[in-house]
Amino acid sequence: MEENQNIFRMVNTSLTGEDIAMLSPLQLAYVGDAVYELLVRTYIMDRDSNVNQLHRKAIKFVKADAQAEFIHYLEEFLHENEKNIVRRGRNTKSNTSPKGANLIDYKYATGFEALLGYLYLTGDSSRILELFNLIKEFENSRE
Repeated sequence: MEENQNIFRMVNTSLTGEDIAMLSPLQLAYVGDAVYELLVRTYIMDRDSNVNQLHRKAIKFVKADAQAEFIHYLEEFLHENEKNIVRRGRNTKSNTSPKGANLIDYKYATGFEALLGYLYLTGDSSRILELFNLIKEFENSRE
């Protein structure tokens, strides 16, 4: 097995590149939300924090207004196809309303999650890590 191979992506190898391109932005965001949550939880994990403390740290990264800020920051670093995925995610009609976030931030957060879902499903883990490192740098610069 390749050292950096994503074991979770291996549970569904039937999705082709064409299939992934045809997924709705909400389907991409559904996967992207989980990918991002795992990235954040792994990043903040330390042995001296209890679960409550970890949760409070995670919220700084995962709430809709933070994700909207991150995608605005990342925009200059995104490739054109990535910008298109974010745009599709942002403009998609959702049947749910945001809880604790304004609608515009919620839409940008959906675009952000759609991008992560797309990158994950297409196997571009290095790009996910590159973008996440930019987010960490941005977040650290604000502290």
